[in-house]
Amino acid sequence: MLYYFQIFIITLFLSAALTWPVMRLAKKLNIVDKPDQERKFHHGRIPLLGGLAVFLSFFAVLYLARDGLLSGNLEIRQWLGFFAGGLWLMIGGYLDDKYNLQPSRQLIWPLLAILSVIAGGVGIEKITNPFGGFIYLGAGSAILISLWLMGMMYTTKLLDGLDGLVSGLTAIGSLVIFLFTMTTKYYQPDIGLAALILAAACLGFLFFNWHPAKIFLGEGGSLFLGYALGVLSIISGGKIAIALLVMGLPILDVVWTIVRRLAAGKNPFKFADRKHLHFRLLNLGLGERMSVLLFYAVSLIFGLSALFLQSVGKVLALVLLGSIMLLTVFLFAYLDRKRKIA
Repeated sequence: MLYYFQIFIITLFLSAALTWPVMRLAKKLNIVDKPDQERKFHHGRIPLLGGLAVFLSFFAVLYLARDGLLSGNLEIRQWLGFFAGGLWLMIGGYLDDKYNLQPSRQLIWPLLAILSVIAGGVGIEKITNPFGGFIYLGAGSAILISLWLMGMMYTTKLLDGLDGLVSGLTAIGSLVIFLFTMTTKYYQPDIGLAALILAAACLGFLFFNWHPAKIFLGEGGSLFLGYALGVLSIISGGKIAIALLVMGLPILDVVWTIVRRLAAGKNPFKFADRKHLHFRLLNLGLGERMSVLLFYAVSLIFGLSALFLQSVGKVLALVLLGSIMLLTVFLFAYLDRKRKIA
């Protein structure tokens, strides 16, 4: 455990140290986020590109710890595919933060990231059937990976509306995967090491991203964290249920947002509003830090539950999480109607 602690501390300090020059670079290139008093209420011009510090520290320490990463079942080409996908997201994120790309052009980079992962040899052979046995995917592996990674990337992208929300949730998800892969039954020290490094990289960045944030993740960073957590949940043996429990509330919020916007005849990826759950919590008067901590608490509780639940139990936990989200939707719909009447 001393080795893991050392790796964690090294990554934590490296991520924090890299955030400073990234902040200076973003300011020099004028890649900053300006308040608009509609959805962005921060004070002043906040640098973007923060995801670059997480990306660099994560893969730099992965390289330093490469002997541990290659001690398991994964080959170097799979890790390289993982890296290449992240690099595409960094390039696309820079271009979008700098030039505000059209949504159709923004989509190119997540697709390239997914193709890189699949080309690197990452796949899902089978998934656990909650009612017993396994479901073998065959050619369906690439389809499931594409849908899963795209869903994770756009969840963290659309969720990135409060200081520290995405970086903190990714750290929680990574730590849960670390704990899961270090248990005797599911022992995968290579995946556990990578998950711990991602958690430390997020926490090092969180020092500067916590409210009031001094730097934002930016487009590339918000996509990369969902991508990285999604890939780790795949290469840890298809432990998608764990990531679903950690990110379940944000995922359901994104699903509801898409459905709501489509029902209103609006493009869900071109139209923005303040009806995300995290904005709703702000409107209730919770404040930014308390709203973020509430998300952390839900993710931590459901994520840790995955360590003790079997397949059927995880399905029931997901059903409970979905029920909570459904009740929340009805609650806010009731409050909206009441406000209109008043």
